[in-house]
Amino acid sequence: QVKLVESGGGLVQPGGSLRLSCAASGSIASIYAMGWYRQAPGKQRELVAAIISGSTTNYADSVKGRFTISRDNAKNTVYLQMNSLKPEDTAVYYCNADLRPTGSARKYYWGQGTQVTVSS
Repeated sequence: QVKLVESGGGLVQPGGSLRLSCAASGSIASIYAMGWYRQAPGKQRELVAAIISGSTTNYADSVKGRFTISRDNAKNTVYLQMNSLKPEDTAVYYCNADLRPTGSARKYYWGQGTQVTVSS
């Protein structure tokens, strides 16, 4: 059974930094893309950053130049380094993976979410 487990959220002051991690566990044949989404109260879930085939990256305009997504293929883990955090970055952050489990069909998986709060 494939699972995505996130860690690294918390409370940080404006201008601070946090690093989120998401590890995919289970029997996995291929990972096509991994990414981070976020959902603030009363808003729709939005894409923050994604990394495709281990190298191509895509960022929301609101986080470009502040957030960096990276991936450790050997560990099936994706990271989101968040710098210069702003109060408007406050949200629940969800990890997402487009992958194919061994012996099964390709599908999307979601983590349980981790809270990021930016406040003084």
